[in-house]
Amino acid sequence: MKSLSIIPLLGEFVYFVVRATWVLIPTLRKPLEIVRILYGVLLGAIPLGLIAGICLGAVIWMQTSAILRRTGSDSLLPTVLTISVLLELAPLCAGLIIAARTGASLAAELGAMRQGEQIDALILMGLSPEKILVGPRVWACILALPIIHIFIALIAISSGYVAENLVSSTTRLKYFEASIKELRSAHMFNQVIAAWLKTFVFGYCVGIAGCFHGLRASGGTEGLGKATTSGVVWACLLVLLADALAVAVIQTLLT
Repeated sequence: MKSLSIIPLLGEFVYFVVRATWVLIPTLRKPLEIVRILYGVLLGAIPLGLIAGICLGAVIWMQTSAILRRTGSDSLLPTVLTISVLLELAPLCAGLIIAARTGASLAAELGAMRQGEQIDALILMGLSPEKILVGPRVWACILALPIIHIFIALIAISSGYVAENLVSSTTRLKYFEASIKELRSAHMFNQVIAAWLKTFVFGYCVGIAGCFHGLRASGGTEGLGKATTSGVVWACLLVLLADALAVAVIQTLLT
């Protein structure tokens, strides 16, 4: 019976997605509210992105440098690091960071409003909670994720350079020249742009998941905790599913 309970939940989620997507364009009339929420999202994600970027670049360098040096292909290290970061690791890392931090924040914030009857008050006044509360938050997530992706990618590539410079005598110009070598081809450049564009989808998924579970919160503090947890879980799950689907589409279209 518990397995059947997911069916009405999915139906409710699809209905919410349609309603939330419908109000996205009218929500653009409130740019100041979007910017205010965007600032909060970026402020919380940038420190995590900084640490993630440093660790990402260092770990990739440690994992690949020994293998490439054994095969005499150590000159390819900057290229391998840059491509792996730009195509997959930075977008996915940015998506999971925003999903974990902002997904929880959205669910907790809207859940507190639901239990404080602020959502019910909006409905009684004839106002749409999706238009007033959900739309700006979804837009903030959509706009924040590509920014965090670029930030993490730059930090990771720079971190790889620092690690390489500590071991070898490579110059900054030589390292970054090797990093962008493959990006000069039209095919690889299109792959990088497509990988960046999929972060907009990740942001949409995070915003939708967090807001959906926040608006469904009930049952006091325990229900608020469950809504926050569900918001994070659903946001991470949707980001992973969207990533797999996006990669499949990109490979189909660009190969």
